[in-house]
Amino acid sequence: MTIAPDVGGIRHALREATMDDHRRVDAIYAGHRLDSVSAYRAFLIAHARALPALEDAARPESRRLPLLARDMAALDVVLPAPLPLEAPDSDGFRWGLRYALEGSRLGGAMLSRQVGEGLPRAYLSAVHGKGEWIAFQRALDSAAAEGGEGWLDDAVQGALAAFALFAQAGEAEKIAVHG
Repeated sequence: MTIAPDVGGIRHALREATMDDHRRVDAIYAGHRLDSVSAYRAFLIAHARALPALEDAARPESRRLPLLARDMAALDVVLPAPLPLEAPDSDGFRWGLRYALEGSRLGGAMLSRQVGEGLPRAYLSAVHGKGEWIAFQRALDSAAAEGGEGWLDDAVQGALAAFALFAQAGEAEKIAVHG
C-alpha cells in the first residue's frame, strides 16, 4: 500500500482497509443491550478478554484496562482470562493496534449513553480529551512517514488483528450468554 501524504491520510487508509472487519465487530456487539445488567456484564467481559493483550502489545499512552476492571468489580464480575495475541515486534503493527484501540474509545463515548441508569461506565466514558484525537492522527501520520516501506501494510495487519481479537471475544461471550 502507498502512504497518502494528506493529514489524516493514514487513518483513512486504515479505515478503508479494515471497514469489513470493523462492521463485523460492530454487528457482534450490537446484540448487547447496555441498559440490561446481564447484557452489559457480557459486553464488559468480552472486552476484558481482548483488551489486555491489545494494550500490552500496542502500548497506548492511556490504558483503559484499569477502568474496565473497576466497572466489572462494581458489577461483582472478575476479570476473565485474556485471549492471546501473536503480535510481531513491528512499529507499524503496534500503530495499527493503537488505531483500533483509539477508535474504540470514540465508539465508547457513543455507547456510554446507552448504559443503564446506575451502572458503572468509566470504561466507556474514557473519551479523548480536547485535541487528543487530532494529536493521535498527527502522530499516526508521522509514524507512517518515518516507517518506510511496508509500514502501512504492517499497520493494516495490526488493526485487523485488533478487530479479530474483539470479534473472537465477542463471539465467545455471545455464545456463553445466548447459548
